Amino acid sequence: MIPEIRIEDYNYGLDSARIAKYPLPERDASKLLHYKKGVVDQHIFRDLPDLLPENALMVFNDTRVVPARLHFQRATGAIIEVFCLEPVQPVEYNLSFAATESCSWKCVIGNAKKWKNDVLSLYNPENNGAVAALGLSAELESRDGQTGVVRLRWQDGSPFSRVLETAGCVPIPPYLDRESEAIDTERYQTLYAHIRGSVAAPTAGLHFTEKVLERIREKGIQTETVCLHVGAGTFLPVKSSLVSEHPMHREPFSISKALLQELANKSRPLVAVGTTSVRTLESLYYIGVNILETGESRDVDQWAPYEREYPYSTQEALQAIVDYLDRTGRQQLVAGTRIIIVPGFKWRLVDLLVTNFHQPESTLILLVSAFVNGDWRTIYDYALANGFRFLSYGDSSLLERA
Repeated sequence: MIPEIRIEDYNYGLDSARIAKYPLPERDASKLLHYKKGVVDQHIFRDLPDLLPENALMVFNDTRVVPARLHFQRATGAIIEVFCLEPVQPVEYNLSFAATESCSWKCVIGNAKKWKNDVLSLYNPENNGAVAALGLSAELESRDGQTGVVRLRWQDGSPFSRVLETAGCVPIPPYLDRESEAIDTERYQTLYAHIRGSVAAPTAGLHFTEKVLERIREKGIQTETVCLHVGAGTFLPVKSSLVSEHPMHREPFSISKALLQELANKSRPLVAVGTTSVRTLESLYYIGVNILETGESRDVDQWAPYEREYPYSTQEALQAIVDYLDRTGRQQLVAGTRIIIVPGFKWRLVDLLVTNFHQPESTLILLVSAFVNGDWRTIYDYALANGFRFLSYGDSSLLERA
């Protein structure tokens, strides 16, 4: 049954001064709140390896943020921002990034009312030669309010990934209330970012340094990766008073067959780095259920965890995915999820969570509450009272599930 949850019950006072506008000089120097069995204390993030179970399996999201914000100019002088969300043609990320002449993307369009379906030229106020050489233009193929499908064309034969690197801006979160700067190119990216596709960083991973990762491995903790491309929907507030009326956005993810087999044979604590890793891992059970019941893999619906009781064990569901990949000759599962994790969620896999401090009345606060059995205010009251920095560039926490 879909839970009846009022989003106003997940509000807290967050003054703008508490939002970290910039990262600290050192990634691993941020504060680290530790929550275990209702008790909260604090450390420095570089102490994280000392707090993790020695035999743990730790999963990171290795998606890479793309500089997905482009600015164009009409003949009238009006500036139009095009924020690329997901590819439409070609529909696969890797094919779209490899395109050398044109591609279409679903975009959020800033100043959309002023775009009258004319072809726009790239805005280049500094007359940057490399930017000018692209010959990049934008044409509106369809629109739906503030979003639309935009056809992008360029002339120099570069792959679209290079076009974005040359002309695009890092899509830092709107709540930072500033334009992206040179520091964001490096710091709004995890050290282990690998597969291009996100328009927002999996920010729990921003604290990790090579030294912290090395100490984690020296402790005997196994580290693995999944890839979930973070969409702009991660910034969307819950506008309806009832969470049941909030639509979750789809996010694509992939996970290797080898890791799925490891999870199916789970015999160690599982640590998820970030809510995106959590959403990937906890979605797997429902994909496995669908394979058991229909023989096919399909995306995870938003309310699948709450619609009925499921008779299958986690091991059965995960093994079903492994068998499906064997049967279809694949080495990784590629799927999508709209899963929403709220109080009442039945946890199947994740035991510990590394995460930052999230916006009031957000789906991520709901996820944290579900993870700590409703005790989220203990965590946030402590953080507010002890000078923690909030949101993407803020401090971190290690939460242990009851």
